Amino acid sequence: MSLRSLVYTFYERRLAGKLAGKPVPKHVGVMCDGNRRWAREMGFVDPNDGHRVGAARVKELLTWCDQAGIEHVTLYLLATDNLQRPAAELDPLVKIIEDLATELAEDGNPWRLRMVGALDVLPGPTATALKAAQEKTRDRTVGVEVNMAVGYGGRREIADAVRSLLQEHAARGGTLEELAEILDVEHIAEHLYTRGQPDPDLVIRTSGEQRLSGFLLWQSAHSEFYFHDANWPDFRRTDFLRALRSYAGRQRRYGA
Repeated sequence: MSLRSLVYTFYERRLAGKLAGKPVPKHVGVMCDGNRRWAREMGFVDPNDGHRVGAARVKELLTWCDQAGIEHVTLYLLATDNLQRPAAELDPLVKIIEDLATELAEDGNPWRLRMVGALDVLPGPTATALKAAQEKTRDRTVGVEVNMAVGYGGRREIADAVRSLLQEHAARGGTLEELAEILDVEHIAEHLYTRGQPDPDLVIRTSGEQRLSGFLLWQSAHSEFYFHDANWPDFRRTDFLRALRSYAGRQRRYGA
């Protein structure tokens, strides 16, 4: 092992040790950004090589989350806006995400998958594969619960939640006037893709960008944010631990 590796390992262990007894987020949102940029910087001709390396990094991330005691992770993998990309670029990316879900669902992995997004906007075979991965992991209880945000848009999610709420109310024979009288934020929250889960305590975005880009618009109202300059394929366990250290040092006020 090189001296640099030894120093890195020591620093990583030191960071992990300092987190002992500190607050840990129950739910972490991760915007896995910068895969194409990384591929260009590394000299790859095919930008999807960055997505492939990024997909491998996801599995490492989930292991780190298990070690830290995090219960839920939401991965922003494909936005509805991304669906406007040329087919030559989009099709390989969708296949990489499909393969990632299938790999995470393999026997021996502890993670329970949940697809959050409008699967109807995806190619039929991809939607089928994602649903199959989710079903295969439905009874897992050991590892982190992984929300894979694919074909996801925050505004679309809110619109879908309101639509579902209206349909449910109508099915019970209620009127719009009655719903208007009782409607509050909890009614909408109960129809979000992430219903039944806590809102994210921490949202991490790589690649140096500092915006939400439609990610968990409703759920992130009180989230803490951590922006990291490196592109997603270069995101290391040390960077993850630094994000947790930053979170642990903040005083959450919830508007108070």
